[in-house]
Amino acid sequence: MRIHFIAIGGSAMHNLAIALHKKGYQISGSDDVIFEPAKSRLDKYGLLPAEMGWDENSISTDLDAVILGMHARIDNPELMKAQELGIKIYSYPEYIYEQSKDKLRVVIGGSHGKTTITSMILHVLNYYSRDFDYLVGAQLAGFETMVKVTKEAPVMIIEGDEYLSSPIDRRPKFHLYKANVAVISGIAWDHINVFPTYADYTAQFDKFINTIEAGGTLIYCEADADLNEIVEKSEARITKIGYAIPEHEIKNGITYLLPEKTALKVFGDHNLMNMNAAKLVCKQLNISETEFNEAISSFSGAAKRLEVISADESTNVYKDFAHSPSKLKATIEAVKSQFTNRKLVACIELHTFSSLNKDFLKEYADSMDKADEAIVFIDLKSFEQKRMEPFSEQDVQDAFSNPKLKFFNDASKLKTYLLSLNYKNSNLLMMSSGNYAGFDLPELAAGLSR
Repeated sequence: MRIHFIAIGGSAMHNLAIALHKKGYQISGSDDVIFEPAKSRLDKYGLLPAEMGWDENSISTDLDAVILGMHARIDNPELMKAQELGIKIYSYPEYIYEQSKDKLRVVIGGSHGKTTITSMILHVLNYYSRDFDYLVGAQLAGFETMVKVTKEAPVMIIEGDEYLSSPIDRRPKFHLYKANVAVISGIAWDHINVFPTYADYTAQFDKFINTIEAGGTLIYCEADADLNEIVEKSEARITKIGYAIPEHEIKNGITYLLPEKTALKVFGDHNLMNMNAAKLVCKQLNISETEFNEAISSFSGAAKRLEVISADESTNVYKDFAHSPSKLKATIEAVKSQFTNRKLVACIELHTFSSLNKDFLKEYADSMDKADEAIVFIDLKSFEQKRMEPFSEQDVQDAFSNPKLKFFNDASKLKTYLLSLNYKNSNLLMMSSGNYAGFDLPELAAGLSR
């Protein structure tokens, strides 16, 4: 098979390209810019384009298919050439389905927790040396790539994103996988540039349920009232299994599952909820609760999900991918509940299209109330790049309903302020799906005053 990737540098795209290369396919690709780690990974396998940019001459009838990334535009010259020649064009979720249509497909959907639930399942399957394929949204310890596709594996575990599939396919990605076993972790409005109302957004999960194969299974968070209503109204011919927070206790900063008192390396109600979802999926894959608990005790978390940057007897520094209101609130509550006697300094970078929209900003109301010190950072360049009107400190304080909240739009001033604080008996939580305008978080952690 000869496959050409348009916008090969994307996170999922470059990982799929490597996976297909390992499977023996002939892979080529193009992009106008490729960042690390995609650049080094593609180069390692001889898949890095010799030059950046688009070249319609790279498209010919010798190709079996083209895989189109979301980064490309509808007037991309390579895309237009492929359309002209009648070459089969896939979005990457479509091609993932093509690679897994003869396998048992487990699809993890929801507004939050997808990567963690998927990572937990992969960890348990790996622990017991099960043969499986996967697509996950973060780099995991013990897994070289974020995508694996083989001929032999009987099951594929897929993190199912609700964002659009490609520039010419406006369907949400998770609608294309046709799950045999599906998870919905919860619903919290996001991607307002695509789903301008909450009703538009929730409708995508209703449609997702209807894509589950007849006789399949839906595992869902019964603590989410809106999700509960959607599931109860659904007439899909599937088995529906709800889950909630498992019984547990916290002692000396460690969370234990009850009644066995299984010590965990992760913490927080949202992680425990995610764990229950993963446990129910693994049960569908013939892994018992006892086996699951043994394996999950060594799970240390997905990258950037309450990831420890530094820790000592009085101060822990975490980085987390949290960026939406629900994720922000859950992450702050998790750290406060785990360390009840420590002060919490919590900092969130807003940089997504949704979070920089003035109408959506009010969705963050009260989300940082449990932090002892709440800080919001927005790089002014984010507004410029998205051609949006900047917020003032008052705008942010009003939206978060927190007059004590501190606001920064200059990274150097934020860093100076963070380094000026005393962190004795305190934790620092840095949250963003971006990079704080290039902050070196380990360097920052090393410079904190204890």
